[in-house]
Amino acid sequence: MAEMKLEKAMRRLEDIVEELEKGELDIDKSLEIFEEGIKMSRLCSKKLGEAEAKIEKLTKNDKGELIAELFPVEKESDDEPE
Repeated sequence: MAEMKLEKAMRRLEDIVEELEKGELDIDKSLEIFEEGIKMSRLCSKKLGEAEAKIEKLTKNDKGELIAELFPVEKESDDEPE
């Protein structure tokens, strides 16, 4: 299965939040979509991190010329649950 796009994951996450806020679901269904919401949240975070890593910033060097540099990205720790 192809990985979900950021926009679709965000829309699904918004739908999940709305469903949970209504408070009309039984506990089993609430837990099920809560877990899906966590997955969507992690996917969105991953996609945004990937996009951030691709962004370049323009800076001036010693000669006043504009040069492109990769945007600094903080590495996530490996001990984070998935």
